[in-house]
Parts: sequence; structure tokens; C-alpha cells
Amino acid sequence: MPHAFVVLVSWTAVAAGALATVAQFQRVRTLGIEGVSSATWLLFTLIGGFWISYGLWSAHSFVVVMGSLLCWPLQIAIVVRLAPWRHRRGSLQAMGMFTATCAVPGVVGGWSYCVYGCGLAMTLLRGPQLVELVREGDWSGVSSASWFFSASCALLWITYYTDVRLWAPLIATAASGSASLVIAVLSVWRHRQSDQDLVRLEVFAT
Repeated sequence: MPHAFVVLVSWTAVAAGALATVAQFQRVRTLGIEGVSSATWLLFTLIGGFWISYGLWSAHSFVVVMGSLLCWPLQIAIVVRLAPWRHRRGSLQAMGMFTATCAVPGVVGGWSYCVYGCGLAMTLLRGPQLVELVREGDWSGVSSASWFFSASCALLWITYYTDVRLWAPLIATAASGSASLVIAVLSVWRHRQSDQDLVRLEVFAT
């Protein structure tokens, strides 16, 4: 692929990731935290720190570093609002998952193992958000736009990783991007279902 095109794709991925995080932060700030998983966002933040380290010391890619560095302050802000210290079980599970899937494989097999484990964690961390979407009665805190952005961003990163032949992060990103797309579609369906229920109640009331 032409170098200029790859540069455009990579920085578009950085911008898309930042916009997705901004969208979720705004959603949480204005509509509340209902339906938003603190375990998911704690793990997001931990993994963001990993990607910054990976970009600096293994991939030697400024784009990879910025892809997480721009999002990190807002991720931390979201985590603070979700108060994970009040949900110790979920927080301990998130930190345990990060240790088991990212830190330990990295110590044993180096950066590639760490990236594959991170991809597994990024996919599994969508699980709590899926559970919240199914279990909670209020999904107003979940931004479907941010998850669609996340899936789109993953596609852009896949294009970049393919060009620079970074296969481990490509596979990791493909897995997590697919999970993001499932959450986005499910959240849209849930919001529409909620709207339809509200219309039925209004019709019944009249």
C-alpha cells in the first residue's frame, strides 16, 4: 500500500479511538453510569497502559503510542466515575485477568505472547459489558456510537498492522474489534426495545 495512505489510515485510527472514548465519557458524564461496567473500563485502562509500553519498547511506533496515550486520561476519568473500589470483586477480576493474560505471558514468552494475551483480554473484557446489557433495566449510559467507533477503529488498525507486518497486534485487534461490533449492535437493539416499550406504555396510558 502507498506510504501516504497507510499514514492517513493509522492517524485516522488514532483519531477514531480518541473520539470513541470521548463519546463514552460524554455519555457517562451527562446520562450517568447505568449499564456501564466498571470492570470493563478498568481493564481498558490497564490495557491502554500496556499498548503505550508496547509501542515504545517493542513496535517502536509513535502511532501505536498515541493510539492509547490520547485515550488514557479519559479512560482514567471514566474509571474514577465508576468507582471500581466499590465493586471490589469485579475490580479484582479485571486486575487478575490483566495479570493472567498480559503480564504473565509477557514474562514467559516476550512481547508477542503478551500481545496475544492482550488480544484475548480485550475480547473477554467485552463480556461484562454484554452481561450488563442483558441484565440491567437501563442502558442509557452505554454509547452504541462509541462501540461502533471502536469496531471501525479496529478495522483501521488492522489495515495499518497488515502493512507494517505486525501480525500479533493484528490478530489481537481483529478479535476485540469483532466483540465491539457485537456490543454496538446489541446496544442499538436494546435502546430500540426500550423506546418501543415506552411507546407502548404511553399508548396504554392514553
